[in-house]
Amino acid sequence: MMKIDILTLFPEMFQGPFDESIIKRAQKKKLVEIKIHDLREWTDDKRGTVDNRPFGGGTGMVLMIKPIDKALKELKTEKTKVIFLDPKGKVFNQKMSKKLAKNKHLIFICGHYEDIDQRVREHLIDEEISIGDYILTGGELPAMVVIDTITRLIPGVLGKEQATKEESFGQQGLLEYPQYTRPAKFKGWRVPEVLLSGDHQKIKKWREKKAMEVTQKQRPDLLKR
Repeated sequence: MMKIDILTLFPEMFQGPFDESIIKRAQKKKLVEIKIHDLREWTDDKRGTVDNRPFGGGTGMVLMIKPIDKALKELKTEKTKVIFLDPKGKVFNQKMSKKLAKNKHLIFICGHYEDIDQRVREHLIDEEISIGDYILTGGELPAMVVIDTITRLIPGVLGKEQATKEESFGQQGLLEYPQYTRPAKFKGWRVPEVLLSGDHQKIKKWREKKAMEVTQKQRPDLLKR
């Protein structure tokens, strides 16, 4: 079973996304255990102070290192990988997701306010991840995105291993081929005849061709890789 701990200032944000659908079932089946922690639990004062003004002046507040250090000392084991969600990190992709899914224990630190004490980056985390070149109000939404992609890669979560191999960014590195379902004809728009033929070899070739076409049109950069 994979263990995931999340350090956040807004634990209530995770209640909806992690209490529904595939992630909920994965937790019920004990394939993953997700625990959300309020970082204020590791503060020294009654107010639960987690931030302070930046040395040297400037706008905004900076997350302090001490509560984070105390939390990690309590939660970490020898097998733990600590991840900080931040726009300065490496841009997340499926390859990174597959790598993270092999870990037994992950701790996610959700950034907030103006920044985090640089010493957290230098001494306390193993990896810094961004989900894109844009700014959000905090690291909570990125944590949800990353954890969702990781969870579905854990063996047994989706039920069929092939499901993660044939989708976009799978084994071939292409976008997924087009999918259709009933009815075969709607408002004069027809499903491609090859998909109705029952010829699995022809269907396979058609899907390979379409995956290449979709990738060429939507994400030609993937073909260059």
